[in-house]
This record gives sequence, structure tokens and C-alpha cells, in this order.
Amino acid sequence: MKDLEEALGQFVLYARLLIRHAPERTLYLAVSEEFRRSVFEEEAGQVLIEDGLIRLMTFEPKEEIIVRWIP
Repeated sequence: MKDLEEALGQFVLYARLLIRHAPERTLYLAVSEEFRRSVFEEEAGQVLIEDGLIRLMTFEPKEEIIVRWIP
């Protein structure tokens, strides 16, 4: 949960700065697929996605590939 809190704080800060300086850009939180499964399948993580507070991109670090985009 601590990792999620820290990542969310950084995401909110960056999102607010982008709105002011580059509003045409879209910010995604990039996490490993393993992290997504362990955090974003739990209720707290689902609320953040469902309420549109974050957009998520997941990747597999070993294969160096993007797995999914969750707007």
C-alpha cells in the first residue's frame, strides 16, 4: 500500500503540472504487470482506475514489452 500511496502522489503532481504546461498530453502510471495484479486488482486500486483518477500502463520488465493500457 505504501508503494501505491507514493506512486499516486507523484502521479497527481505530474498530472497537475501537465495540465498547466502541456494539456494536450496524457499521463499514464507505468507499473509492472506483476505490480498491477498485486495492487490494482484489490479494491483500493480498482477505485482509482474506475473513478478515472489514474490511467495505467503495464509492462513485462524481462521481455521489455508493454502489456496493456488502461485509460
